[in-house]
Amino acid sequence: MNFLRRRLSDSSFVANLPNGYMMDLQRPDSSMSSPVSPAMERKHPQPLQPPHSSSTGTSIFSSISSAMKQTTQAAAGLIDHSASPTPPAAQKPKILLVIDDAHTDWAKYFQGKKVNGEFDLRVEQAEFSELNLAAYVMGGCMVDMQVMRNGTKVVRSFKPDFVLIRQHAYSMALGEDFRSLIIGLQYGGIHTVNSLYSIYNFCSKPWVFSQLIKIFNSLGPEKFPLVEQTFFPSHKQMITTPNFPVVVKLGHAHAGMGKVKVDNQHDFRDMASIVAMAKTYATTEPFIDSKYDIRIQKIGSNYKAYMRTSISGNWKANTGSAMLEQIAMTERYRLWADACAEMFGGLDICAVKAVHSKDGKDYIIEVMDSSMPLIGEHVEEDRQLIADLVVSKMTQLASTAGSTPSPLRPWPPQAQPTSMKSQTGPQLGQLSQPRPPPQGGPRQPQGSQPPRTNAPPQQRLSPQGQQPQSPQSTSPQQQRSPGSPQQVRSATGSSPVQASKAGVFPPQQPRPPAQGRAPSQPSPTETSKQQATPHPHLNKSQSLTNTFSISESSQRGNANEDEAKAETIRNLRKSFASLFSD
Repeated sequence: MNFLRRRLSDSSFVANLPNGYMMDLQRPDSSMSSPVSPAMERKHPQPLQPPHSSSTGTSIFSSISSAMKQTTQAAAGLIDHSASPTPPAAQKPKILLVIDDAHTDWAKYFQGKKVNGEFDLRVEQAEFSELNLAAYVMGGCMVDMQVMRNGTKVVRSFKPDFVLIRQHAYSMALGEDFRSLIIGLQYGGIHTVNSLYSIYNFCSKPWVFSQLIKIFNSLGPEKFPLVEQTFFPSHKQMITTPNFPVVVKLGHAHAGMGKVKVDNQHDFRDMASIVAMAKTYATTEPFIDSKYDIRIQKIGSNYKAYMRTSISGNWKANTGSAMLEQIAMTERYRLWADACAEMFGGLDICAVKAVHSKDGKDYIIEVMDSSMPLIGEHVEEDRQLIADLVVSKMTQLASTAGSTPSPLRPWPPQAQPTSMKSQTGPQLGQLSQPRPPPQGGPRQPQGSQPPRTNAPPQQRLSPQGQQPQSPQSTSPQQQRSPGSPQQVRSATGSSPVQASKAGVFPPQQPRPPAQGRAPSQPSPTETSKQQATPHPHLNKSQSLTNTFSISESSQRGNANEDEAKAETIRNLRKSFASLFSD
């Protein structure tokens, strides 16, 4: 510090500074200068005058010291930047893509909502047939949208942050296979409701029914009454069925399409020929003379149950005229919805369809995902529930985006150096601090070592079970300096490497020459490199702890303080060099 004070008080040092540095410090005091207006001062800048008084040099030193302190604190992250208010930057709005038909305007249900309380929400709505996309590994997913709005074609390109899927991604009807878009969204890492994994699995109804079979086997027929269904991968297996009438379902279809009621064997054979022409799979299930249909829907944590009774007399209750009413939500229905909501990693929106027969039995026939149609007089409420669910998912995603490590940028292993240091370096609080073994040295078998924490240095023995590869009990390398407390050794000889592990060599004695090494020891060149690896001050401090008495600890402390001061001076010199480099 005295060196800096003398250096900054030197007039030649300040005079050699570049123009523009410390202008306010090089000017004379305001009390000694004549009053000049700011305009005149800007027109006639005062020439640089080297300071001659010690007070000016002291002020320069104080200013530079405070500036260096602030720079050091800023580098260490100790300065609270919240004290200086900065104007808040405009947050980029989050883009939500809603895949649904134009009959529902989803923008009004998200109006005024914010993601995580700070991000505005921009809603884009289109159908699957109006979308195209390109997905990249690092660039995410770019969606192209071409829609008709009031007779005007609207073309937009954007990167969605979240997607709400309210349409079926696949149907066997012509031109309704949009599974490639689901793959593209998954490829781009886009989060959706429901998840893209579940939506892709729902593109095959027999595949979904196989999950219902698992739930049926887990809960039993009393808690989860599942209809008995038979799967045929092609028409070749459709020879006969044990009971009639049956309902034949062709492939993957929705809203009552692809379902035929077959009453006898002849009609069943005719139906098999239709399956052959369709080149798809088929399922059959016994026809149930139903009294009404049951639908249990789950949106987030909201449950509703409906009963639908056909008025037109059609065996399909969802076809023709039907009467719909809301019924009480029982624990039995809640169990159905909760069990189905756990499939494919979890369904945020789902619905279970069942048939109540005239003999009073229930049969679960199907489960639907987020593309389920909303029914009843609470449609607006259900849409608002879906909007709130999407906003909560987006908020959760925004709040946890920085705390989850990315697969491309994993967290750095910060805890590994600490653990390695605790294994190989000296342990704090121990009386004996052995020097770590040199890198690349011969590996000795690790045996059980007695704890040396409470043992005094005079009684420390070599570790048991570590025998040298070539025993040299009479080697001259075992000589120690006189007066060292480490005089006691075991009867069995040990190699020099083991002696260095146990900390028997004092700091003032150099490493013994590599004579009489075992065949597995490194070459002299490698040994010389390994000897230069440990820090000399570290080994010296460790050995002083083992050899010197307690009365000499104050001298070691003074040496450490001088070392810290020297390090501080070096850091300040580097900071001044970088400050005045330009």
